[in-house]
Amino acid sequence: MEENQTTSLNISDDFYGYSSASARELPEPDVHIITSAALRIPAHSSILASASPVLENIIDRPRKHRSSERVIPILGVPYDAVVSFVRFLYSFRCSEEEMEKYGIHLLALSHVYSVPQLKQSCTKVLGDWLTMENVVDVLQLARMCDAPNLYLKCMKLVANHFKAVEKTEGWKFLQDHDPWLELEILHFMDEAESRRKRSRRLREEQSLYLQLSEAMECLEHICTEGCTSVGPYDMEPTEKKGPCSKFSTCQGLQLLIKHFATCKKRVNGGCSRCNRMWQLLRLHSSICEHHDCCRVPLCRQFKLRMQQDNKKDDARWRLLVRKVVSAKAMSSLSLPKRKREELQETNNNNNNHGIRSFRL
Repeated sequence: MEENQTTSLNISDDFYGYSSASARELPEPDVHIITSAALRIPAHSSILASASPVLENIIDRPRKHRSSERVIPILGVPYDAVVSFVRFLYSFRCSEEEMEKYGIHLLALSHVYSVPQLKQSCTKVLGDWLTMENVVDVLQLARMCDAPNLYLKCMKLVANHFKAVEKTEGWKFLQDHDPWLELEILHFMDEAESRRKRSRRLREEQSLYLQLSEAMECLEHICTEGCTSVGPYDMEPTEKKGPCSKFSTCQGLQLLIKHFATCKKRVNGGCSRCNRMWQLLRLHSSICEHHDCCRVPLCRQFKLRMQQDNKKDDARWRLLVRKVVSAKAMSSLSLPKRKREELQETNNNNNNHGIRSFRL
C-alpha cells in the first residue's frame, strides 16, 4: 500500500555529488528514503550507515519479512532539504545555496541523525547569517539541537539588540509558547549586565591603581632629580628644566607638595589636601624597598613608626599596597628592556642622603 502512495525519483548521475564516472560505479540502491512529499530517494545502505550511526541502527533493524523492501522515513522537513542531506552523506559537501535555503532543516537533520560534520557547517553558516528577524527561531533550534556556540551567539545578539528583537514575530511567538526560554534570555541579559558592571568597576579600580603607581614614581623622581618647580633640598629647581614624560601627574604632585609645605592647617589634620599628601607619603613608605637610602621625606620614619607601634596595617590598606605594587610591576614590564635596565640602574645609584626636605 505504501508503495502505491509514493513516487520514486529518477536519480541523475551527479545526484550523489560524485563525478559521472564514480556515480556509475555505485551498485544498485538497496534502500529508499521516504520524504514528507511522498517521494522516494534511492540510496545505498552501506554509505548511509558509515555516515550516520542513527541510520545504521535503523538499517540493521530486523524486517518483518525478509523479502520486504528497506525504507527509511525522513519526515517533517521539505523534500529538497532531505535531498541535500542525503547528498551530503555521500559527498560531505553542501553548496552555499543549499545552506541558505535549508540551513535550519539541515541542522535539525544533522542533530537527529548524528552527523557532526554537517552540524558544524550548519552552525557556522547560521551564525554568520543571523538577523533580528530569525534570531529567535535559530535560538530555539540551537537549544533543541545542542549547538552551544550557536546558542551563545544568538543569546548575545538578543541581549545586545533586545529592543529590536522584542518587536519581531518570533519573540511574540516565544512569549506565548516557550516561557522557559524567555526566562533564560532575561536571565542571560541580567548576568551580562552584571558582568559589564563588574568589568567597568575593575577597569576604574585598575586605572586608580595605575594613577597611584605613577604618583609614586613621580614622587621619587621629584625627590631624587627634581622637576620644574620642586626638587630635593640640595638641588636648585629651575624653570628652564623641561617637563618630564609624566608631567601631567608630576605637576599636580608638585602643586600638592607646595601646598603641604606652606599649609598651616595640616598640624591639626584639618586640611584634606595635606591628608592626601600624608597618605601618598605613607603609601610610598609601604612599597619602598630602599628606605635606608630613600630621598623621599618621612619614608624611614613611617617604617620605624609601624615597627614601634607593632600594629599591622588594616586589610584595606594592605590590599591597596598590593594592588599598587602589582600595577607598578605591570607598568614596568610594559617598558622596553633597555628602559627597564636604565630605570634599575638609576634606582641602584641613589646615594644615601638621609631624610631631606623639599626645595620649592
